[in-house]
Amino acid sequence: MTTVTLADLPGRPCPIAASLDVVGERWSLLVVRELSLGRTRFSDIVDGTGAPRDRIAARLKALEDAGVIRRTAYQSAPPRFDYQLTESGRALIPILDALLAWGLDHAVSPNDPYRDRHRRARWRTEKLRTP
Repeated sequence: MTTVTLADLPGRPCPIAASLDVVGERWSLLVVRELSLGRTRFSDIVDGTGAPRDRIAARLKALEDAGVIRRTAYQSAPPRFDYQLTESGRALIPILDALLAWGLDHAVSPNDPYRDRHRRARWRTEKLRTP
């Protein structure tokens, strides 16, 4: 697992800055969201996030290097992988829940027709496949 030395961070070094260094890029937490919802294949993650394929490939690599996810080959020719959250990745689920609640209260229009669908959504650690 990659970790950050606080003194190496710019500005006011703190654990929040270190966390954002690992998962602060927009697509990172959306990849974690997709994995927490059981979407473990590359194409499913791309579809669920709406991100360009190269961006998701880069995020998956960075999250794997940081120990947030692991990949497991399910096909050798051509090479294809399943992705799963590690313990570190599953520890982000309460953060996703908090962002969901905050987003509903402060970022999503009260008139949004999709709002109620997301009010019921919660990511549950116990539902995730564990190795």
